[in-house]
Order: sequence, then C-alpha cells, then structure tokens
Amino acid sequence: MALLHQTFYNGVQRGCLHSLASQRAMLKLTHHSWRCLATTSKTNKNGYLKILPSVASALANNQPVVALESTIITHGMPYPHNLRTAQDVERIVQDNGVTPATVGLLNGSIHVGLSEEELVAMATAQNAVKSSRRDLSWVLSKRLTGGTTVSATMVAAHKADIPVFVTGGIGGVHRDGENSLDVSADLTELGRTPVAVVSAGVKSILDIPKTLEFLETQGVTVATFGPNKDFPAFFTPNSGVQSPINVTDVKEAAELIDCSLSLGLQSGILIAVPIPQSLAADGDLIEGAIQQALSEAKNQGITGKEVTPFILQRVNELTQGKSLEANEALIRNNALIGSQIAKELADLRRCKGQSSNQNNNCNNRTFPEVKGHEPGGRPVVIGASIVDLLASVNQDNIMHTGRTYQGSLQVAYGGVGRNIADCLSRLGSRPLFISAVGNDEHAQALLTYCKNMDQSAISTLSDYNTGTYCAVLDNQGELLFGIGDMDINDQITPQMVSTWESSIVQSPLVCMDGNIPTETIEYVCRICQENHVPVWYEPTCQMKAKKPFQSDAWKSLTYVSPNLNELRMMYGSLEGEETVNFDYETSFTDQLRECLQLSRILLQHIDCLVITLGENGALIVRNTEPEDKLICGKTNQEEEEFLGMTSAVHYPIGNVDPDRKITSVSGAGDCLSAGIIHSILQGYDSDICIKAGMMVAQMTLEDSQPVPACITASTITPETVQKWAPWQPSRMM
Repeated sequence: MALLHQTFYNGVQRGCLHSLASQRAMLKLTHHSWRCLATTSKTNKNGYLKILPSVASALANNQPVVALESTIITHGMPYPHNLRTAQDVERIVQDNGVTPATVGLLNGSIHVGLSEEELVAMATAQNAVKSSRRDLSWVLSKRLTGGTTVSATMVAAHKADIPVFVTGGIGGVHRDGENSLDVSADLTELGRTPVAVVSAGVKSILDIPKTLEFLETQGVTVATFGPNKDFPAFFTPNSGVQSPINVTDVKEAAELIDCSLSLGLQSGILIAVPIPQSLAADGDLIEGAIQQALSEAKNQGITGKEVTPFILQRVNELTQGKSLEANEALIRNNALIGSQIAKELADLRRCKGQSSNQNNNCNNRTFPEVKGHEPGGRPVVIGASIVDLLASVNQDNIMHTGRTYQGSLQVAYGGVGRNIADCLSRLGSRPLFISAVGNDEHAQALLTYCKNMDQSAISTLSDYNTGTYCAVLDNQGELLFGIGDMDINDQITPQMVSTWESSIVQSPLVCMDGNIPTETIEYVCRICQENHVPVWYEPTCQMKAKKPFQSDAWKSLTYVSPNLNELRMMYGSLEGEETVNFDYETSFTDQLRECLQLSRILLQHIDCLVITLGENGALIVRNTEPEDKLICGKTNQEEEEFLGMTSAVHYPIGNVDPDRKITSVSGAGDCLSAGIIHSILQGYDSDICIKAGMMVAQMTLEDSQPVPACITASTITPETVQKWAPWQPSRMM
C-alpha cells in the first residue's frame, strides 16, 4: 500500500503554477495528473501515415472527405496537364463542400492530403514509382516518391477512415489474361478493402467482361450510376456489358455505401460513372487508337504495370490530344459525382447518429440503454483537449545556464474533459464531447488517438493553436517549471456551445471542466437549470475551481468533484478567502473535519460533493441519505435551498495488492469521475456508483495510458464491482 500511496505524488498539476507546494499537494488521486502518456511514435497508427491537418479536421468533425489517387499525376498525364487536372479536381471537390485528400508517397510517409508544394513535387517528379499495394513497403522504406494506384490509394483511404475514393478508371483483367494471369491488384483490393470507388468504369484497354466476372468472385458490389445498367468503358459510356445493378442518383449511391459499411462486409463498392454524352463523341476514334496502341505494346514486348502508361500516352498521340481532353473531362465529372455522394453519405450517417468514418468502433457497438432520461438524450461533456509534453531530467543540480541535460520526453493527450469523455466512451455511455482544437499537427495527432470517441462536436479553429502544456521535472519528479499555451480554451464560448443546445437540454447529465470560460459555465448552468438537467462540475485546478461561484451559477450544480484545496477555494469564494486556512500539512482526521465544515454551505444547493483525498480515498457528502439514488435525467424539482449536509460517507482506496506494479496514475482521477457518472447513468445504487468509479480509477494504474483499453462496459457491472469491493464504507454522519 505504501508504494501505491507514494505513486500518487508522481504527476504534474496543469494550468495553475502558483506554487510548488500546491502542485505537490494536488498530485494524488485527483483528476489533475498527467494523462494519456504515449511516446511520440504513436502519433498515428503505424508511424507511416501522415494526414494533412485540413483532412484530419474534416474527419474529426464528421465532414465529408474524398480520397484521390496520384498515379494520374505521376504517370497518367504529362506535365503541366497533370498538375492542372489535379488542382482542378481538388477545386471541384471543395466547391461541393467536401475536403479533397490526394494520396501520395513522399519522404517515407503515406501522405493523405497534399499541400500545394507537395502536389507540385508529385507533378514534376522525374523518377516517381507507380505504387500498388505490393510496392508500399519498398517505396516507403527507400523514401522514394510514389504515385498511388487505385489499390494503394484504397489502402491509405481505409487507414485514414475515408469511405469514398474518386479516380479516373480502375485496372482489371488484361486482354488474354486467362493465359498471362495479368490481373490488376485493384480488383483484389476491392474485394478486401471497404472503400467505395467512384470511377468511369474499367479502362477500355482491358477485358471488361472478365473484369466484371472477377469482381463478382471477389464479392464486390458493382453499380452503374445513372438510369440504366450499362457499364461504362472509360472513354465510352457503354461497354456492351451490364452491371448487376444501378443507382439513379447520389442519394441511392450513399444509401448503398452506408448499408455496406454498416454491415461490416470488408469489401469495396465500385460506382461506375459513364462519361457524359457530350464528351463521348470521339469514343470511336479513341477506341481505334487503343487497338493500335495495344498491338504496338505487344510487338514491343511491353508488359505488366508499364502497359497502361504506354497505352495512354500512345493513344493521346494517335488522337492528337483528344483522348487526353476526354480523360481530363471524365475525371472532373467523377470528382463532381463522387464529392456529391460523399456529402450525401456524411449527411446520412450524421442523421443516423453515426460517424462518417467507417472504422469508428463506436458505430458498430451496441450501447447499453442509458436510464432515467428522455429518449434520444445522451451525456454531454464540455471541456479542454490538451496535448501535454513531459520532460524529465535525469541529473541533479539543474542550473539555468542554457546547457542541454540528458532526460526523457513523453507526449500525452489530455484535458480533463477529453479524458472523461474517453473513459465514458469506453464504458459505452456514448457521450457528446464539446471541445476545440487548432488546425495543426498537434490536433491531427490528438484526434487520431481519440478515434474511439464521437468527435462531431470538436471544433477546429484555424486561428488558434491546439491547447498545449509543457512541464519540466527534475529527477525526483518535482516540477521545475511549466509552460502553457491554452488560449484556445477561451474560445469554447457560449456561442460555440449553443450549437449543441438541443443535445444539452435532452441530456441525462452534463459534465463540464474548469478549463472553459466562466461565461460558458454560467450559460450551461442556466440552460440546464431551465431544463432540469443535472450538471457535474470538474474544478480542474485550485484557481479555476471558483469559476461557478463568482455568480449564482453554482446553485445550478448537482455534482462537484473537488480535492480539499479546491473545496477551500469554493468556500472562500462564497464566504471570503480570509475565512479559509490553506494549510497542506493537516492530519487525515483534521482533513475530514474540515471537509464536513466547508461542505455545509455548498450543500444548501448542490446535491453531492465527491471530495478526493489522495491516498485516503474519497469523501462523499450529500444533502440526502447515502442510500438514495444519485440524480440522473430530468428532475421535477425546482431550484430550492436545502438544509445542508445530511450524510457523509468515506470510501478508502480499496483492495490494492502491495506487490502490484504501478505504471502510471495519470488518469486515475478522471476515470474515477467517469466511472461514477457512467454508473449514475445506468441507474446503479449509489454505493455501487462510487465503488465503480474507484474500481475504474485503479484499472488505470498498471497501464501507461490514462484511459486504458481494458476499461469496457462488460468489466464494470454491479456484480463485478461488488466482487471487487465487498467491504462497506464508513459513514461519518
């Protein structure tokens, strides 16, 4: 137990750097320690995926995104036609309210979304590699420039959770493929990767009937876009072969894609868009040129992946540029149709309460019923999303002389509100998390890490940096100094939050942390009071603890979870700070006595205080009996003044193996609150609610992540909690 007690001091208090003494006193079992520790190599799933901030922002906010390939840039057209076409296609996508994400291989990374400079680099690259799935590892390991084919682009789109991909035409079974076995990897990729590919069908240089047969074998849904089933052949709207089905408009196409993603079939869809009739007039001329080019390729011994670029270039020469014009036009048309489909799909899945990202695990999970609230409501968490940088120095006698010291660096994705929302998501309570991040790489990394959460209410603000805090510790874990850049939290204004007012007023419980502005706290308290919605306030730190108490907003709070110093600050805000003794060295008995004294005035309006006491556990003081259910959902009671404290129950830390290895306490306090909130939402008895919170908190101790993956709805039930904590707490009054 002594080891556990000691570890509760090994954290860093964020946001309030007023004194080292207050830092040390608050580094216990509270919701203010280091969270979500992860090494910098985990900024994305595999270390090779680099998502452009604008793309990451759109995905995080459930906005439509369209993936675009890059072999058309590196191998499909000569410069500057390739660059102009790529820019035009991205512009068409953007004009339809969708974010383009051109995929390319640069400097050892798969780039999902290219900057203007990167687009130019791709268009002018002299030795770019035409990169299919099989080439990805080699091109990346050699840090070469690669244009991604349909198959490689599908891989990247799937990893980035982009469900719609627009291209010119897909590969297929080559003519005489039954003998050469020359079959494009695009087809097998469609059979195993759940991405919808919008194209002008199959390139007419291929064997289209055999290609469709192969796709059928792979279980790929093929649909012609339009009034009939005629399957297009790239430059011509009708290949003479029919698709199994057709979709008449973007709504039908989106519904088809949504159904496939929801079923989890793990295979793709091919939406074949015929070239417009106005552009198909030269189809016969182009087809004749294709036949001649095929003959020339055979005579010259050109095979494999070199065939298509040769044919396209030769056909362009034979048609005096008409094929290139048609190629550019059909790609623009595909971009128009594809972006409209992506937008319709995003709207459809948003209306269904799903993320537009097909791999979001939340979408495929059956959530437990949240009791005690109106149908359709779910918990709301409002608070900060912060990237923490932790620098630990290994040496003694640190001098501020500008020298470099040996140490370790870690990155943490925190923010009290974010951590609580993360834990609630893992427990199955499906919270709406209202927060703000910048349009930068910190946001990209944070949002990628938080993919288990609903990110639809996280706003991206391009004019602000993502909230960041850097702490420098000595070799004893003591804070030397900290630097914070958290101005973005001030932008979580009433105007921003009001966008989600309908969700707030229907919520069974709203939780907000002290990082948001005072006026936002007051706004949330007001609308929750008007609509009888319980409110949980997380003070975050001593200075921010007093925010609701600077007006009558605190009278609308239902739950508050302070530590002792934050409780002192709350009391001082009401009665005058001169009435409070900020003495950190009092005994446990004196702390309990002081908690009871300070709580009385707060409990005249607040229903319950969850006071965290570090290694001594938590004190639960209420204005009702301890066995009464904790409030959840719509309450019929009007604002009233209670007599004050009715009950006080002390919960020790619980069962702890003295030989247990403690890895991190960074998320213990946040998970304590989240565990209690989740249990309240489930309608559990109050004793189970508190013990569940403490059980969840202890589950974080052996994991470097503050909200470990082992926290699930199935691990926290009344039965498992009672088995973990069969003991009875101590009633103080």
